[in-house]
Amino acid sequence: MDEKNENVLYCSHCGAVIGDDEDYETIDGEVVCTDCVEQHTTTCDRCGAIIWTSESYGDDYTTLCSHCYHNHYTRCSCCDALLHEDDAYHLDGYDYCSECYHDEVDKNRSIHDYGYKPEPIFYGDSKRYFGVELEIDGAGKDSDNADELLVIANRDQEHIYIKGDGSLDDGMELVTHPMSLDFHKQFQWEDIMKKAIYLGYRSHQTSTCGLHVHVNRSCLGDSREAQDEVIARILYFIEHHWNEMLKFSRRSEYSMNRWAARYGFEKTGREILDKAKKGNNGRYAAVNLMNYTTIEFRLFRGTLKYNTLIAALELVNAICDLAISLTDEGIAQMSWSEFVDTVKEPELIQYLKERRLYINEEIETQEDM
Repeated sequence: MDEKNENVLYCSHCGAVIGDDEDYETIDGEVVCTDCVEQHTTTCDRCGAIIWTSESYGDDYTTLCSHCYHNHYTRCSCCDALLHEDDAYHLDGYDYCSECYHDEVDKNRSIHDYGYKPEPIFYGDSKRYFGVELEIDGAGKDSDNADELLVIANRDQEHIYIKGDGSLDDGMELVTHPMSLDFHKQFQWEDIMKKAIYLGYRSHQTSTCGLHVHVNRSCLGDSREAQDEVIARILYFIEHHWNEMLKFSRRSEYSMNRWAARYGFEKTGREILDKAKKGNNGRYAAVNLMNYTTIEFRLFRGTLKYNTLIAALELVNAICDLAISLTDEGIAQMSWSEFVDTVKEPELIQYLKERRLYINEEIETQEDM
């Protein structure tokens, strides 16, 4: 009897007797019945070894034994994705998948790719925020130059980041996080502009540079419908005063048509908005409506003159205020001189005078950079 029992095979996993005519597998030197093999084991996709399901080192798509995983695979230190050693990117002692690696590299370099868009940081206490995109050209898409500008702008926190832009000949684009108008006025714009000029950059004095101003849609109304009503009045005001807006912008008609084309005047703002929503101009419109959370005023030529930048922000702010406070009829009836009469901000008044847009009052102008 004892002799017989010594020849009986037992499953090391469930303890069942394995008959002489029954198949079994050997896993890590232990006998396992076919039922347990089917229910509790799997096969390594790389070497074919049978392993316990609970000891698989793979993911939902790849099954790996311990040996194959530790010798030929790794995981992304950011998103934990399983990576073959040939597909892993290495940075500062860490392994990354392609997407996380490029995100990490992009975060740590001075000049980001054009599509770079970090989580916005809001500065200032306001319902209305302005995001500025300022293009500068002529002194290179240069990391050392970018570093010098970032040191000034981001002394305590990240206020701006810098991107490459294919529309520029030899320059880059400065992009702010959303800031209130008051915050922009207290920001280090003058120091940034002086440094950019010192480094050899120009903005107004190029044929390539624009100044784009984003405004959050949420400040224009509590619902999408209410926002559309205000936006329609903004579009009407700009079309109704197109000649003045063109003069204010410092752009040529050719440049405006190429980079910030008008939608065309209609009898009502709603009709202009309907044209705008068809998207025939793409984003190259005087007021770009293609962004979900902002509207973008693209009219202005680039500048490295502080007063010109602030005046552009104040004009956008004034137009938004009017569009919110006036009816469709009120916007339609407002003349340019009546609008100018509502302006109180000294920077905007100064600029309107320089551009001969302030009740025909002429003053001596300073060169724009």
